Amino acid sequence: MLEGDKIKVAQGENPCYLLLNQANRHGLIAGASGTGKTVTMKVLAEGFAQAGIPVFMADVKGDVTGMAEPGEDTEKIRERAASLGAAGWTPRGCDVRLWDMLGDAGIPVRITISDMGPDLLARLLGLTDVQRGVLAIAFRLADDNNMLLIDLKDLRAMLGYLAEHSSEVETLYGRVSSQSIGAIQRALLTVEEQGGDIFFGEPALDITDWLVTDEAGQGTVNILNATKLMASPQVYAMFLLWMLSEVYEMLPEAGDLPKPKLVFFFDEAHLLFDDMPKELTDKIVQTVKLIRSKGVGVYFISQSPSDIPDEVLAQLSNRIQHGLRAYTPAEQKAVKAAAAAFRENPAFDSAEALLEVGTGEALVSLLNEEGQPSVVERAKVLPPECNMGAASAETLTKVAEAQAQLVEKYGEAIDRESAYEKIAAEKSAAAEADELAAQKAQLEKERAEFEKQKAAEADRAAKAAAKEEARAAKAAEKEAERAARAAEKEAERAARAAEKQRDQAMKTVSSVIGQIGRETSRQLLRGLFGNLRK
Repeated sequence: MLEGDKIKVAQGENPCYLLLNQANRHGLIAGASGTGKTVTMKVLAEGFAQAGIPVFMADVKGDVTGMAEPGEDTEKIRERAASLGAAGWTPRGCDVRLWDMLGDAGIPVRITISDMGPDLLARLLGLTDVQRGVLAIAFRLADDNNMLLIDLKDLRAMLGYLAEHSSEVETLYGRVSSQSIGAIQRALLTVEEQGGDIFFGEPALDITDWLVTDEAGQGTVNILNATKLMASPQVYAMFLLWMLSEVYEMLPEAGDLPKPKLVFFFDEAHLLFDDMPKELTDKIVQTVKLIRSKGVGVYFISQSPSDIPDEVLAQLSNRIQHGLRAYTPAEQKAVKAAAAAFRENPAFDSAEALLEVGTGEALVSLLNEEGQPSVVERAKVLPPECNMGAASAETLTKVAEAQAQLVEKYGEAIDRESAYEKIAAEKSAAAEADELAAQKAQLEKERAEFEKQKAAEADRAAKAAAKEEARAAKAAEKEAERAARAAEKEAERAARAAEKQRDQAMKTVSSVIGQIGRETSRQLLRGLFGNLRK
């Protein structure tokens, strides 16, 4: 509950206030399941929102959406609020926007592979130094060839392109092994199976859409639907770390401000750190340390402080510790460690108190005006003015209608030309060129075969013509010989006929002559004898 420049969180022997000018020193809300951590988170979040500070919250159980509607106005709750010094308690909701990385129930949240960058992506994928170097080469190669890396298929295509052109790439960027590329592809497959194919894409989230206030000047409460996301811890951690890094890069140095520019609440924080590589933990530590100077507060919510690495825990100055259970030696050790982190209150034993506090109670130590942890108070947390549970369907419908403009901005995924399309087009062009070359080669081959066949046919025709000519010449020669023999025979016949004719003529002449002679002789005789008779 906001009171001036501070949020009243709880009431013990003394009131427990979170000072807005100390809120960017980060904080921790811890406690066993069912002890009231979510309610405490809502009290803080609505206090920040009422102070005009935008808030981001991850809703892992589905009950944070209740911040969109007023809490129950019952006599019991009013009595509790009054008993804890919150006489002005009034049921009211916050200006809520619902976001969803998996695109189910809320404004879609997407980022691009390029936004993630090779260093952060390599850490989240748990790559070795060699594999990280190969991933960096893939990003550099994409930049040098104006190939955008927007979604997972772009990165997969880029890695495939890198493998195919490794011999060319090595001269410019260094050695690329197929084993490293295979390992990266397998790591990406795990991310894809956890929903990374939906998370990576465009339009990418513009975090300035979170840094807004409503018409009344109250900060917007941005709630990330993480109920299904908890089954995809790698994608969840990937997004949260990117988000912190992006905010850090985006916001200018601010120093100590009267109040934060933005506050993050990370529920079930142990999921963010489970099996987290040391380098990634170091990156979170570095970001948490530095982001304070940008006017951003980060609050982790988990069951036990031991769920959070010591390096991160050391940065969480505002602490609200709900009850812990200690049934095992390890749990007893965790209770003692949690109690030891508080500035001791001589009125009670913190370790014993952690085992005794009931639901809605906590040990509270918040920073004072000098930035020092206050003496720990055993206190009861105020009831939130918003609904303690999940919002009704009717309220969620109203929220959806109110955020229609953002749904229009982010709702439909855009798959513009990027590395995947360019590489596919290049492969298609290369395949088409290969096909044309193959067709040309086939045509050349067919033409060569045709020319060869044509030459063979011409040769056969020439041989046939020559053979025919030889045959004709031989036939002509034979014909000439026959003609010569016929002429010779004809000449012989003619000669014989002429000779026969001469012989006949001679005979005729001889006959005629003989006849003439005989006639002449008869005439002569007749004449002689006639004359004689006379």
